[in-house]
Amino acid sequence: QGDLVESGGGSVQAGGSLRLSCAASGNTYSAYCMAWFRQAPGKTREEREGVATIDSDGTTRYVDSVKGRFTISHDNAKNTLFLQMNSLKPEDTAMYYCAADPTMKWACRGTGQERDFSYWGQGTQVTVSS
Repeated sequence: QGDLVESGGGSVQAGGSLRLSCAASGNTYSAYCMAWFRQAPGKTREEREGVATIDSDGTTRYVDSVKGRFTISHDNAKNTLFLQMNSLKPEDTAMYYCAADPTMKWACRGTGQERDFSYWGQGTQVTVSS
């Protein structure tokens, strides 16, 4: 079992950009479904929202609310997952988590369900002010 460590969160004004990174160690996740989730204030872990997924051939899926603004990518050589977030809105405010699961086709069938992912990072906070 490896570790996932997120970074890159912060506080920005609406319209700004952030790039989140998730560094993986102790395991190679190139054959895993990788995803970004977010947990808004007051929501439980089970209510984490799947933001985007990426599978081993690079197929990506996004929740409707971030389409055209967020981009998920994976650098296999660096074993790092990214989430480029542009045109940020106050409603994007949340703790953002990266996640991974070896059941590629199942976990990556949509934009991510919390119960389908086995490995999680500790999260990085994103706060967008209006």
